[in-house]
Amino acid sequence: MEDDVKFIVFLQFEKKLFGNRGLKEMNLFYQNKMKRKFKTIIGIMLSSVSLSACNPAEEELKVFQINVWQETTMVKDGFSNFVNEIVRLNPDVVLLSEVRNYGGVQFVPRLIDSLKVKGLDYYGKTSATDCGVLTKYKMLQQECWTPEEYDSGSVEKVKMDVNGHTVIVYSAHLDYKDYACYLPRGYDQAWQKMDAPIVDAELISKINRDSWRDEATSYVISDAKKEKDAIIIYGGDFNEPSHLDWDERTEKMYDHHGAVIRWDTSSMLEKEGYCDSYREKYPDPVTHPGFTYPADNPAVDMQLLDWTPGIDSRDRIDFIYYKKSPEVHLQSIVIVGPSGTIRNSDRTSKDSEDRFLEPLDVWPTDHKGLLAVFKIK
Repeated sequence: MEDDVKFIVFLQFEKKLFGNRGLKEMNLFYQNKMKRKFKTIIGIMLSSVSLSACNPAEEELKVFQINVWQETTMVKDGFSNFVNEIVRLNPDVVLLSEVRNYGGVQFVPRLIDSLKVKGLDYYGKTSATDCGVLTKYKMLQQECWTPEEYDSGSVEKVKMDVNGHTVIVYSAHLDYKDYACYLPRGYDQAWQKMDAPIVDAELISKINRDSWRDEATSYVISDAKKEKDAIIIYGGDFNEPSHLDWDERTEKMYDHHGAVIRWDTSSMLEKEGYCDSYREKYPDPVTHPGFTYPADNPAVDMQLLDWTPGIDSRDRIDFIYYKKSPEVHLQSIVIVGPSGTIRNSDRTSKDSEDRFLEPLDVWPTDHKGLLAVFKIK
């Protein structure tokens, strides 16, 4: 019996080392060379993997979402450090917000050229939006959506073939105006201090809808419905929190002052069957608030990071959503950026159970990013 156990352990090691591909050859070898009593053991072990061997291989899709804060120009050596972060993370897709093409220099092509020098090849095109997409897969289609009102956010759509799977990503930088999540904290939607907080949920929602954020998300939802059998991913800086973070569990926290708000963008996406990747993995906003803005960037003066002095203005406004589908599964997600946080105009150390992937060196932005890994089958 001891020999039987040793042999099973050996087979398990061989399977881990060589995968399903070599199991057929192993079966023939051991049936011809080993004792008869082991044949049944081999058959049992091979049958346990036969189904997975017949299924198509799963594809891994790694998506990095980040607001680059005026193309990383706000931080000394921001661009070179951003390039190094992408090299370290090695994502398949990068979703960019705040692409400006300053001085006539196209940011996405510049980024692609700099990454190529480092040994990474990406596709990407300049668009009419302030968003960008880099992908390791050839772009089959690129479209842009911008509102009628200038500088009120935008969305870039890119379709690609991921080894036989049609994947569509929407990269967004939604309208930054009418920033209603400051109202319960005593600042108005234009970042001016008020005499008292506004906590009336109906009034807050009304002011919030003065922005173009809901229109942008309506575009994504309606456009994605036209794409049959495609895997849909929607990410970016939404400039709006999630209703999953502003519920009864947090109404007395983070200067919410009792406000419970069903924020439009997150509610619309949830209704249409989209998953908030971070909340799927970490559903508790108390233990895992997942704040992405403002990030405590040690290389930047506090006055450039804190627009509302004296309050706790932290929120999760950067997201990676995906449409529920049997073909896609979220494997993991982590916050990329400094674990330090800004609370009441003070730099403080990490105060949550969130997982962070700390920067290599200088962090290039005032936001924290997200790195999600999907399995596609």
